[in-house]
Amino acid sequence: MKKVCVIIILFISSALTDAQDRAAWMQTAKFGVMTHYLPDWLKQTEKLNIDVKKWNELVDHFDVDGLADQVKSVGANYMIFTIGQNSGFYVSPNKTYDRIVGISLTKCSRRDLIADLADAMHKRGLKFMVYLPSGAPNGDSVAKKALQWQNGAHPNKEFQSNWEQIIREWSVRWGNKVDGWWFDGCYWPNVMYRGESAPNFKSFAAAARAGNPNSAIGFNMGVMYRITSGTPYEDYIAGEINKDDQLSINKPYDGKIDGVQIHVLSFLGEKWGMGNPRFTTAQVIGYSQKLWDVKGSMTWDAPIQSNGHIYQPFIDQLTEVGKALKK
Repeated sequence: MKKVCVIIILFISSALTDAQDRAAWMQTAKFGVMTHYLPDWLKQTEKLNIDVKKWNELVDHFDVDGLADQVKSVGANYMIFTIGQNSGFYVSPNKTYDRIVGISLTKCSRRDLIADLADAMHKRGLKFMVYLPSGAPNGDSVAKKALQWQNGAHPNKEFQSNWEQIIREWSVRWGNKVDGWWFDGCYWPNVMYRGESAPNFKSFAAAARAGNPNSAIGFNMGVMYRITSGTPYEDYIAGEINKDDQLSINKPYDGKIDGVQIHVLSFLGEKWGMGNPRFTTAQVIGYSQKLWDVKGSMTWDAPIQSNGHIYQPFIDQLTEVGKALKK
């Protein structure tokens, strides 16, 4: 009996260590870049009217090597890229999504841009993560109804079961190509995810890790200036903020808060993915340094063009961040 107990304890200890170590690379990476490649946002920035045909044309011609070269050149060590958001258009095919939603002309691209981007980033020694909302695409009424999504503080069990199947397909296909997930919009964690029975945070995380058990996961519960972890099933703090001078890092220990890796995500433009630079370069470096001082990681969102390239003014700022990191 004593021998069995020792084995069980070692197994549990090993599992906990593995969970904590999934995001350990962020402590050395320190600096990443995010972009929002979304058709409704491109409509605003480039006046593009995007239907299924146009979306496939854009995704087919997306310059993955050009973007990967940019991210590498500024000194960043990882990238977060959007699979999709509210429009219902996605940058990767998904048969499960198409089956559940039942749209004959799929809004999922024919090219698997995520797989191609991951290869380009890994080829340059960079980590690659993906972004996905935790809810249905609010701009697509057909998809919302088919996925059985109710916006607000609802258990959404049927929706979550569907969403996890969709996430699982992507995760299994991508495997080790994807190093982590940033899930947006987990605004009702008590109602939707903290129950003892699935679907819950545990099953949500399991779906995302189906293809890569070492994938680092963060669940974003909204803008919080005193950054904190919302569940033991995440590996790093999602850390969304928009007023960087108000950031509070309370009780950090060895790069973590309450056992979860410290991480913050903010944006360089006037708003997410758009506009001119809103900070001076000195401010951007200063805000980044605040994270580095506690062994945390800082991700900066920068506006992206339809061809896949980040606008030059933001490359200039990000380059200075990369230089500061090396000092």
